[in-house]
Amino acid sequence: MCTRSCLDFVATNLSDAEITGFSVIEVGALDVNGSARSLVKALNPGSYLGVDMQAGPGVDEICAAEKLIEKFGENRFDVVLTTEMLEHVFDWRTVLHNLKGILKPGGLLLVTTRSIGFGYHAYPYDFWRYQVEDMKTLFDDFQILNLVDDPLSPGVFVKARKPLNFTENDLTRVALYSMITSRRSLNVNEKEIARFHFRRRLTQPFRSIEKGVRRIRDMILRK
Repeated sequence: MCTRSCLDFVATNLSDAEITGFSVIEVGALDVNGSARSLVKALNPGSYLGVDMQAGPGVDEICAAEKLIEKFGENRFDVVLTTEMLEHVFDWRTVLHNLKGILKPGGLLLVTTRSIGFGYHAYPYDFWRYQVEDMKTLFDDFQILNLVDDPLSPGVFVKARKPLNFTENDLTRVALYSMITSRRSLNVNEKEIARFHFRRRLTQPFRSIEKGVRRIRDMILRK
């Protein structure tokens, strides 16, 4: 999936020289509300593979992001692209390890994801929020080429290159902002997740009423 600003970031941060003839994989490629696929394929990659945990538009192969190395092997692709996926994965450390692992030394990684202030949106879950400073930490073992906030809504975009002599950093003690605990957390557990979704089910009718009131208010103000 991809937002308008995500598409703009992909379009302005990938060139012919970086894509033409090279192997590209898009992780989380299901086209829910937009896809970068056509932008990248217009640059004539040697191959383009879209993977996701479920079948659907834009998905060539089904593969969980936690299993990328197991399925494709290490140092496999020249470019790894993932848009609006990272906030939805429970085990973000394992997913990052896999994203970095399938990328060839010298290859490019493009990531877009959501930051603190962006509302809960489950596909089917929504666990984490990433800030610019988080990305500096998470990709300290890469060469960061571009790192910016989403100009349209809370989010962060990063373009980074895998060093030829890559050594992966240990992220065990890195805490991210959790949508489940509403604070920075090293991890979340099943009990916290269940409690969070139980509270959401209880408050859903009130949120629906509130949205309805806002719509009526806006209609009155427009008259």
